[in-house]
Amino acid sequence: MDAIQTEKIYVAVGNDVQDGLKTLNWALKKWNSHPISIAVLHVTHNSTKDYVYTPFGKLPARSVSEEKLQILRKDEQDKINKLLSKYIAFCGKVPAEILEVEKFDEPMQKRVIDLIFGLGITKLVMGFSFMKPSMKSKGAISGLFYVHQHKPSFCELFIICGGKQVFLRGKNDEKIMEDDRGVMSARMRDKVTFKDWLDKWFNDKTNDSQDRSTSLSSTNLESPLNQNQWEFYLQEIEKYYQELLSSNLEEGNCVLENDDSQIGPIEPHVTEHNNYDMSAADKIEILKNKLNEAQKIIQLKRKEAKDNIERHTKAEWAICLCNSRAEELESRIREEASAREELKKESDAEKEQTVEMKTELEERKRSLRSLTEVQSELSNRLQIWTLAKTRAETQLEKAVGERSEMVREIEELRRQRDVFNRRIEFCKEKDAIGMAASLAEMTCCAFREYTEEELRLATDNFSDRLRFKSGGDWTNVYRGRFNHSSVAIKMLPSLSHQHFQSKVRLLGDMRQPHLVAMVGFCSEPKCIVLEYMGNGSLRDMLFSRRRNRVLRWHDRIRIATEVCSGLGFLNAAELRPAIHCHLSSSKILLDRNLVAKITGFGLLECHDEQCNVESDLQAIGVLLIHLLTGRNWAGLVEEVMTVDMDRKALGSVLDEMAGQWPLDLARELAALAMRCMSIKAKPNSELSIARVLEELNEIRRNGDEIVEREGPKTIIGGCIDRAGSSDMPSVFLCPILQEAMTNPHVAADGFSYELEAIEHWLQSGRDTSPMTNLRLKHTFLTPNHTLRSLIQDWQTNKST
Repeated sequence: MDAIQTEKIYVAVGNDVQDGLKTLNWALKKWNSHPISIAVLHVTHNSTKDYVYTPFGKLPARSVSEEKLQILRKDEQDKINKLLSKYIAFCGKVPAEILEVEKFDEPMQKRVIDLIFGLGITKLVMGFSFMKPSMKSKGAISGLFYVHQHKPSFCELFIICGGKQVFLRGKNDEKIMEDDRGVMSARMRDKVTFKDWLDKWFNDKTNDSQDRSTSLSSTNLESPLNQNQWEFYLQEIEKYYQELLSSNLEEGNCVLENDDSQIGPIEPHVTEHNNYDMSAADKIEILKNKLNEAQKIIQLKRKEAKDNIERHTKAEWAICLCNSRAEELESRIREEASAREELKKESDAEKEQTVEMKTELEERKRSLRSLTEVQSELSNRLQIWTLAKTRAETQLEKAVGERSEMVREIEELRRQRDVFNRRIEFCKEKDAIGMAASLAEMTCCAFREYTEEELRLATDNFSDRLRFKSGGDWTNVYRGRFNHSSVAIKMLPSLSHQHFQSKVRLLGDMRQPHLVAMVGFCSEPKCIVLEYMGNGSLRDMLFSRRRNRVLRWHDRIRIATEVCSGLGFLNAAELRPAIHCHLSSSKILLDRNLVAKITGFGLLECHDEQCNVESDLQAIGVLLIHLLTGRNWAGLVEEVMTVDMDRKALGSVLDEMAGQWPLDLARELAALAMRCMSIKAKPNSELSIARVLEELNEIRRNGDEIVEREGPKTIIGGCIDRAGSSDMPSVFLCPILQEAMTNPHVAADGFSYELEAIEHWLQSGRDTSPMTNLRLKHTFLTPNHTLRSLIQDWQTNKST
């Protein structure tokens, strides 16, 4: 099926909006049942630059400035664009386009004929206002008649006036415009101008002169002289009228019948000539009449000239008024431009804000998507954890049942153990005679002798995991457990048997609160079992990089007093006085309550002549400097710490980790340290361990008074005050590490351990319980949340 052809209808409209819309409406209704497209013809007047259109009419362009001229022409173009937009919008869904028709100096009706031929227009709807911009209303009808008469046969012309179609009809010298009911809308007749009448009259007179010349010649009524004189006058009058005709007194050749301002045609008074000859007097009379009429016309033209002068004056006044109005419009235009600039800035700001809001919205959308994904992932994890919790609870119930069974087995094993112990005692009684001497010797010392098997069980076969380090280096001291108690096992493989026995007896005689006590020994391998000091050495406490445990200044004064007390006991022993000779911060150990105890005494031989009481005094001085500064190099502070140092210099070297040192006490400690360190360079008979202890006790009492005034100290860096620190329930301690648990887990033996410690125990290849030494049924670990909550609550209550 062939596509339906769309017919193009050309609609010519003018600047009259109402007439143009009515014309478009008529065309749309005319072809509403046919597929059409509309081409709107509109005249663009390409007038010269000599004139400009203002609200007061057409004025010379020179009367306004160039800037005002551009503004006025721009406003005029804007009005035309708005008008054409209205025409396009009125067409609605019907395809429409604008064809701008430029008009120069040629008549509009001729320009329309050229367009018809150039564009091949087959249907042209022309509004009455289309011809008005180029001529007056009285000339619009004539232009329409011209287009109607000269259009080609292939073009259908529809003339619309006031939204209705009108028809053109010519009769003699009249032109009539009628509507579709035959009612006359307008009528026009040709105007006979003075020029036309004069030409006609002279032509008639020429013919009459020829007839009369023939008659006169035949009748000989006039002489040749009169005939020549008449011809002369006739030539002069004709010349004069030619000058009048050349003045372009009248323009246009048609007028509406109802136009009152149009000068009517001049009806000449022509005297009927009889067939008889006219005399010379009659001719002169006719010429006088013509001259009188010419004079009247001249007077009329003079009056028109005067009126033109008045109009010129009014035009100048109008120009001045237009200038003032143009200046006012220019001011308003500037204000409008300024306002537009402000609006543009605000619009740009709004656009930027909109872009930012869009960006923020996109980011929030992405965040929302991410949160949705996280929520989905968390939901999945929650389901997994819920299943894991269910399995763990099942395992826990199973483990509880197994623990109950295990407890019963332990009771049975204990019963069997008692039986075996009784058998062992029976066997030991048989060997009592051979062991009598050795047992007697050991009994006097009141120490227990451990076997190698017991040592290996206590130290996990001397595992490096239970081996102590000092300053990053391995030592020959192991951590072990006997009867659920932690001990330190010091290996002495290089000593002979006799020397080892003498060392054991020596250490057995040394009993003082600030000396590390020996609790047992083993002859093979050679080692001594010492009490376990939970907080390690003073060196690690002061100089460790972790520094997660710190000592307050009053604890440091107390530690110095306790060390001096233990050292004084060694020097003043009645039976066997001893000199430590190797006292340092690594030889001072701290228990769980931060009580200082000296170790390493009596185990090393001192053959140096410098090993005397002065050596221990000098060690006390170095220890005091370490406690004051928290630094392990005394050379730095020897230059600063003098007896006469000022407060500022002293404050610059004190350890900030110890808190706010009382400067008076710090000065006393620094002075005492310098005296002890210079004992060999400047011997002082009055300075002794006992004297130093007395001064330290005095400094300690002053410090305790300051602490009482300031109030109790709280936990700092993991190190707590001594007050109330020893009352932690034993169930809160890990059986392996003997420290407070942070993440307790229940093993298959029913006991709770620190997760890291029990995992290391199992990963090292062991499958037995650290507490019962029985084989574990499984290696699963269950978090003990209840115990962890109890530990956290206890620590919180202790800190408040």
